[in-house]
Amino acid sequence: MEKQSQQGGSRAYLISIVMVAVLGGLLFGYDTAVISGAEKGLQAFFKGAKDFEYNDFLHGFTSSSALIGCIIGSGLSGLFASRFGRKRSLIFAGICFFLSAWGSMTPETFGLLPYGKPTWTLLVVFNLYRVLGGIGVGMASAICPMYIGEVAPSRIRGMLVSWNQFAIIFGQLVVYFVNFLILGTHANPVYDAAGAIANMADAEWTITTGWRYMFGSEMVPAGLFALLICFVPETPRYLVMVGQDQKALSILSHINGSSEAQTILNDIKATITTKTERLLTYGWMCIFVGIMLSVFQQIVGINAVLYYAPRIFQDMGMQSPMVQTVIMGIVNISFTLVAVFTVEKVGRKPLLIWGSIGMAIGAFGVALTFGNASLSIVTMLSIMVYSASFMFSWGPICWVLIAEIFPNTIRGAAVAIAVAFQWIFNFLVSSTFVPMFNMHLTAGDDFGHWFTYGFYGLMCVLAALFVWRLVPETKGKTLEDMTKLWKNRK
Repeated sequence: MEKQSQQGGSRAYLISIVMVAVLGGLLFGYDTAVISGAEKGLQAFFKGAKDFEYNDFLHGFTSSSALIGCIIGSGLSGLFASRFGRKRSLIFAGICFFLSAWGSMTPETFGLLPYGKPTWTLLVVFNLYRVLGGIGVGMASAICPMYIGEVAPSRIRGMLVSWNQFAIIFGQLVVYFVNFLILGTHANPVYDAAGAIANMADAEWTITTGWRYMFGSEMVPAGLFALLICFVPETPRYLVMVGQDQKALSILSHINGSSEAQTILNDIKATITTKTERLLTYGWMCIFVGIMLSVFQQIVGINAVLYYAPRIFQDMGMQSPMVQTVIMGIVNISFTLVAVFTVEKVGRKPLLIWGSIGMAIGAFGVALTFGNASLSIVTMLSIMVYSASFMFSWGPICWVLIAEIFPNTIRGAAVAIAVAFQWIFNFLVSSTFVPMFNMHLTAGDDFGHWFTYGFYGLMCVLAALFVWRLVPETKGKTLEDMTKLWKNRK
């Protein structure tokens, strides 16, 4: 039985290590979406501060501060992945997740600050913990798909990397449910015309305690990830880069079978003549395509919807915005499965182009109908179309391409740069959404509503044109084929 497994490779072994790696994707989704349920209680908590005014700008920054850490973490991911390996870098990310969840729940840790008293110092400490979690997210977002791409056989690499995006969306769905359950019969604060909390009796628990439980709940998956990642192997391609060929061959044999493992090892060694090459060895277009994939994945505006979903549905007049948010999460995870099971059949480019068109239709639909009470159902359906189209295209496929499009010798640095741009634009989109959405040309008009989603729709159209003209199809190609592809394009 063991001999047969070695000849053909062990599918169970491959799946087990990939499932551990995608836990990093789940934490990515969990950490970035937990703010959607917590941000209103958090806002009301810090509005009670006596030593400073917690305004919309500070709330936008606090809601997005984890993204600063994401930029830092993704920028460091190339250095960490190349110097310390993919596995040890992911262990570090898991520790960051855990400490951030604990600190965000109780930023008064160690009794250095009075518990439950909102102050400027407490706000700074809270944001530092969120930045720490963002560093974990940034590292995991770059290294998890890289890890999966480097251990997966080329024939199923796209599908396995797509499972990372499934885990991201599943993490978001899980935290939507967790936030919903934590909130229970309590309510989020609602403000009257004078800016005072109109439902203080119902919202008091949410303001003092609820948001803490939401952030703290992440300690469970974070601790599990940090523990399990200790038991997975390092990637064969990294091992070859540091001269551990026999260990790489052993892992390749477990995954692909002994008969194929030596061939793969030879291909890896043929493309890794040195540990690294200069970033522009394969031309500027290689790096440009990777960066623009990341930029378009964010500038189409999806994370503004994911981070502020309950607020958006409440502004639409929905009676149960948390319920609508959970429904959207179910739709998102369902359409992510479309990508998982079609990426190796349909290819990367067609899914990106079709998804861009679907997103454009949804975004323009929201722009034209938002604020019209008689068309609220059309608005909600347009948001669902917009979100679902992203989930079977730019959500998973961007990560697939970033994980596989770069040659072996520059992958660590190139992925780090591409993912750093992703988080930079994520921060820009997320932090500008609320002021853009609330813009008015005249008192009470809906200019900000249609302008914001109209802009996102236009970006979706440009994204489709970019993919059609510049992005290469990588379906069925090995990671070693990327070297030849970009050399031919120079």
